[in-house]
Amino acid sequence: QVQLLESGGDLVQAGGSLRLSCAASRRISVANTMAWYRQAPGQERELVASITPGGTSNYVDSVKGRFTISRDVRKNTGYLQMNDLKPEDTAVYYCKVAWGQVNYWGNGTLVTVSS
Repeated sequence: QVQLLESGGDLVQAGGSLRLSCAASRRISVANTMAWYRQAPGQERELVASITPGGTSNYVDSVKGRFTISRDVRKNTGYLQMNDLKPEDTAVYYCKVAWGQVNYWGNGTLVTVSS
């Protein structure tokens, strides 16, 4: 069974940066769609960023210009670089990777941005 492990979440001041990692127990390639979601308490889970097999990256409007999604297939790891963090970015961040028709989720990593 495939497992995903997120890491990199932390407490950071507004304007700071973090890089989240998503390590997969199976090989990933450009054929695998990868995405990052986030969920704050009492709110719906939100798609933040995704990268397709064709290499196209997409972002929710609120993070455009600040966040960058990437993957390193040699390490079977995806990343979310987050710059100029704002208190509204505070949430649990989840990695999702698709193998064929099946989506796999990590357990999340907490990002807290203080003012």
